[in-house]
Amino acid sequence: MNDKKLSIKQWAEEDRPREKMMQKGIHSLSDAELIAILIGSGNKDETAVELSKRILGKASHNLNELGKFSILDLQKNFKGIGQAKAITIVAALELGRRRKSSESIEKPQIRCSQDIFNQFHPMLEDLPHEEFWILILNRANKVLEQVKISQGGISGTVVDTRVILKTAIDKLATSIAICHNHPSGNKTPSDSDIQITRKIKTACLAVEITVLDHVIVAGKNYYSFADEGIL
Repeated sequence: MNDKKLSIKQWAEEDRPREKMMQKGIHSLSDAELIAILIGSGNKDETAVELSKRILGKASHNLNELGKFSILDLQKNFKGIGQAKAITIVAALELGRRRKSSESIEKPQIRCSQDIFNQFHPMLEDLPHEEFWILILNRANKVLEQVKISQGGISGTVVDTRVILKTAIDKLATSIAICHNHPSGNKTPSDSDIQITRKIKTACLAVEITVLDHVIVAGKNYYSFADEGIL
């Protein structure tokens, strides 16, 4: 009978912390498995997971208690934990502490055309060329991200509906808002502005993504397709 202890690399793939995280998501990992990823290896008698379980046991299986351990405590009490591993554990716990105390950044919410204008006006007002952007929004119409789709010349920019659709799908948008600028200061949409808006709206409807509005920034003024009832 071969009773040699298996290393993590010899475990079934789904039992290895890194592979388990990739396959099932980080929330599927226990505290010990997360610590095992940090330290990378155990000692000749214990795998990284076994060593991590023992470390947690000394902290009453409480991460707040573990956070009280110093680098020296970890080095002194656990075979296989050298200075580098101890620093990694302490640094990770400190990051968690700081994250808990940090205030969440409130994402701006789009309620009307003015909100879209306010989002883009500072960056588009004085440009000498046209740029085309989209806002990626969640179910609450909060901004997840703003993405530049294209940049052109004084009188126009090329817009590929497929690029917009792929971007919205890849970023899991529930809805989007479109914005581009007119360097001339004329806020009236061109025929091509109207056509591309209709194409984008139709394409998005096919994948259940709503186009909330298309706003044209023209200096300090703007035009809203939604407000004018032509979206």
